[in-house]
Formats: sequence, structure tokens, C-alpha cells
Amino acid sequence: MPELKLKVELDWKKEAVSCCECGGPALHPALEWVIGTVMTPVGPVPRISSTLSKTDYWEHFKCRTTAYRDDYRVVPGLYAAGNPDNNSDVLVSANYKYSFDMLRRELKDLNAWILVLDTKGINVWCAAGKGTFGTAELAKRISVAQLNKVVDHRRVIVPQLGAPGVSAFRVKRSAGFDVLYGPVHAKDIPAYIKAGYEATREMRRVKFPLSDRLVLTPMEINPAMKKFPLYAGFILVVFGLAPSGILFRDAFAGGLPFLLLGLVSVLAGALLTPALLPFVPFRSFAIKGWITGLLAISLSTRFILFPGQYNTLLLIFTYLFFPMASSYIALQFTGSTTFTGMSGVKKELRIAIPAYLLFSVVSFILLTMFKLTQWGIL
Repeated sequence: MPELKLKVELDWKKEAVSCCECGGPALHPALEWVIGTVMTPVGPVPRISSTLSKTDYWEHFKCRTTAYRDDYRVVPGLYAAGNPDNNSDVLVSANYKYSFDMLRRELKDLNAWILVLDTKGINVWCAAGKGTFGTAELAKRISVAQLNKVVDHRRVIVPQLGAPGVSAFRVKRSAGFDVLYGPVHAKDIPAYIKAGYEATREMRRVKFPLSDRLVLTPMEINPAMKKFPLYAGFILVVFGLAPSGILFRDAFAGGLPFLLLGLVSVLAGALLTPALLPFVPFRSFAIKGWITGLLAISLSTRFILFPGQYNTLLLIFTYLFFPMASSYIALQFTGSTTFTGMSGVKKELRIAIPAYLLFSVVSFILLTMFKLTQWGIL
């Protein structure tokens, strides 16, 4: 039925364009994972491949290491895996393409429907916390997809990590469908269904091992490094500024060690803290990042700071500013981890943000005093 597949692809592209026109970022345009259609009482539904291509894996790498992930999404709606019918299960997913791909990859031996919610391109765990993977959106998609005409049963399977955003009672009341909370990992879905929708304790267990933490670190390093040129420019101006103008030799000679310490603080906050997360004391991510940053800076100053830079004001600035920067960067990791919840993050922000502002002001004052002393004013 090539003409039906063409119609679905055109509809898919049309919806993607309309989403762009309403102010959202461009949606993922590739359709090689759409391999046909399945006819339903409400019309053709795209049939998707359960085999990931080289393109898919390359895109996964890019969304793990660059800002490509900001636009990596699929159009919300109903999709078919295998050859589902009116008795097949309905699995709910986010429209973050990586999450969608991880689900369809595990459905090679299943015939199932996938109901994709509009989570604004955010994964299930984060979207549930933000409310985009939520009760209202799920009820809306059930209605828009006319799911009651596609399947005879009245149940949808929601991933366990999406549970914080979905109220089963309210979905049942507004959409008429029961919500079953599936396992944490998509790989366990076949066994979960085979067991009569019963999850074992191991299926319910949320793990966050070193490998999972490290794979997320590029997404923490990239945002920090985007801001690094602004910091570098500021440092070079500070150390190069003289009454006669900006001296480039002084800027480089005086500023280089502090540029290197800036890189150390980024790596301490975005790489070392996530890697050592279970071993660094205290629950607070801000404190964990500060401890890691302090240790990293303490070790680094022995090799990075030159004898002429062992100025009291600069040393105070070093041990105040760089651990603080590491702490701030580490705090961003709360959005990627299962170690904390929304209430914990809000509590940390209420305490940490004022402290960061205070330390930033004090750091600026220290640098100003250093320059005034250098010029013989103080």
C-alpha cells in the first residue's frame, strides 16, 4: 500500500511544519524508520521499524554530545510496531526521539501500539517532573488518536519513570482508560507483558550506575563550555588591563593559569562529580560539586599557578570562585539523575542561588582589589 504510506509521510511532514509555524523548534525530519502503514478504523497509522539504523545511532551520539538533542523529536500521535490489532497493547512514550528509539528497539517480537505524547522533545523522566508527560497530555492524546476505536481493551502502559506526572485515577475518569505502570527499562517490557502485566522487584528498581552517569556528562560539559569564552574574555581583560591600555602579553601570562583553573572547575563539576556521585559525602549536589571542585583546584594550583601568582588576593579568589563554579555546574546534574526529586532540587536552589550570587560579588571585589594594588592605588 505505497499510496497510504506516502499519505502518512505527507501528513507527518505537514504536522511537523505546522509545529514549526507555531513557534516550536524544527522537528526531526527523517522518515526512514517509517516502513509502512497499518489500517485502523480511524485511518492509516505509521508502521515503524524496530531495528535502529546507522543514522539512528549517529544521531544518538550527536544528541549525547551536542545541542542536537534540543530538536530531536518525533510528531506526537499513534504509531504501530509490528502488526498490531484491536487487542494489542498500547505503550506510552515521550516524543524525545532517543526515548522513542529505545522503546521501538525492544519491540522486535511484539505487536503493539505506541502512543507518543507531546513532551516538547524532553525524555520521560524529566518531562514527568516538568508536567509535559502528564495526565492532561495523556488524556488528550488518547482522545485525539481515537484510541477507543483502535483497540477493544481500555488500558495503556506508562513507563514507571513517567508515574510522577500521571494520575491513573484522573486518566480513567477523563479518558476511560486504565493506566498500568510498566517497568523502568524498555528491555523488560516483553517479560512484563508475558507475566500478565506484573513487574518483578528488579524491573521496578531504578539504577544509576557509573556507565549511565558518564554517558550524560557531555550534556553537562557542553553548556558550561559555551559560556567559557565569556569567562575567558573577562579574565584576559582583567589581567591585561593597565593604565595605558590593554597589554596582551600581560593578559596571556597572567590570565592563562586562571583559564586553566576554569577548565578544571568545569571538569570537576560536570565530569568528576557525576562519576563520584555515590562516594562524595552529603546529599546536596551543590555541596558535592563544591567538595569535588575544592579538591580538584587544590591539586591543580600546585602545577598551574606560577610563583609570581601566589598573591594573597588571587589565592583567596581562586579558592572561593572556582569551587563555587564547580558547585554550580554540578547542581545542573540534578535534572539528569534519579538521586533527587523536584522538592529536593527546589530546596537546593533556594539556598544555593543566593550563595552563588554573594560569592560572585566577593570574587569580583577581590579581582578589583588585586588590580588596584597592582596599579599602586591600594
